[in-house]
Amino acid sequence: MRAPVHTSAYVRPTSRMVEALKDVSAATACAKLHQMGITRTFIDGPVPLHREPDVKITGGAVTLEFLPQREDIFNGAEQEDIERKTPLWGVLESIRPGDVLVVSARGSHFTGCLGDMLVRYFKLRGGAGIVVDGRVRDAARVRALGVPIWCTGVTPHYASQTELFPSAFNVPVGVGGSLVTPGDLIVADEDGAVVVPQRNAIPLAEDSLLHQDREEFARRRLDEGARLSDYYPLSGDSLNEYLASRPGAT
Repeated sequence: MRAPVHTSAYVRPTSRMVEALKDVSAATACAKLHQMGITRTFIDGPVPLHREPDVKITGGAVTLEFLPQREDIFNGAEQEDIERKTPLWGVLESIRPGDVLVVSARGSHFTGCLGDMLVRYFKLRGGAGIVVDGRVRDAARVRALGVPIWCTGVTPHYASQTELFPSAFNVPVGVGGSLVTPGDLIVADEDGAVVVPQRNAIPLAEDSLLHQDREEFARRRLDEGARLSDYYPLSGDSLNEYLASRPGAT
């Protein structure tokens, strides 16, 4: 078994970047990035394992890649014990508080990328949440840990039991049709997970919070009986009304 492949160093996002995005929804982040010309940001497939309405994470990505097994490199006959020598253990031991673990598992229905013990350790390291383009196992115990997880479902299999093996960590990965590089920001909520490049984080956050404030104003007016075409999206008289309602407006 070859040694784990990984990037020795990368730049984690600043606390300012993370804090700026904490109140930005996945839908707004995705829409604003699209307007900035970055169109493949939605990580298709993973959904919240915990279905609480307020589930939300924001943090910097650390990545783990699974590849197909091949008998001369890695196969299920070597069993679970050898996983401790792979990037699966390596990435977990690299976790710092606030990190989001992003796992590329090729949408496998048969690979339980993480289970109770590994998610437990992730939590103890201070990880913020996990996005898996594949399955997890030990579902009841994992839910009880309270770590926010986005995945495609559950399975009884452990990570290397069937078709894949953990190959590399903190390298660029393809997850649900999106490219995620170590240090990218992840915004995930009930609508799914979105990847935000660091250079876009602050301008996106500033524009997004203004966008969300405008939508909240429109939502209130619609609830009061206003016409949809007058208040969504805001324009003309309705936009002027919104601007006049903002604190400090004269």
